[in-house]
Amino acid sequence: MVLLVVDTQKLITNEKLYKFDTFVSNVKELIKKARESNIEVIYVRHDDGVGSELTKGTDGFEIYEEFQPINEEKIFDKNVNSSFKGTGLLEYLKDKGEKDVIIVGLQTDYCIDATIKCGFEHEFNIIVPAYANTTVDNKFMSAENSYKYHNEFMWNRRYAECISLDETIKRMK
Repeated sequence: MVLLVVDTQKLITNEKLYKFDTFVSNVKELIKKARESNIEVIYVRHDDGVGSELTKGTDGFEIYEEFQPINEEKIFDKNVNSSFKGTGLLEYLKDKGEKDVIIVGLQTDYCIDATIKCGFEHEFNIIVPAYANTTVDNKFMSAENSYKYHNEFMWNRRYAECISLDETIKRMK
């Protein structure tokens, strides 16, 4: 089992996100429990490329202060929505024989959605803890509706197990 922390970067981890305080609290708790249980915490960062605010070398590109990696925790960088495409993450997890991947982070309707579906395609058991992913409003849907659509309708029992924070923590032990 691994905990995959996706795109929790300074530029986009802010109060505009749906249930921001709950999200921060839950992700911090999951990182803490993973470390206590010797479950590897792996980070993914999104790079929009040169000239973007979200690119290597900018402060906004770095991991949000409250979720900082420690010691030798791995960071994979990507430039597409899926954390698995062209990053080395897929090969790393397959080489380790990992089966269960807990996915948290940003944003529900972009990189979290792609990472969950691609992880499913690569035969990982995907676990999505409640209120440990979030997003902002878009022109078609409020952030709340987007969160509920993906977590309560689209992913659960199709691509992932969407379960409570407490249930996720129990499984980590």
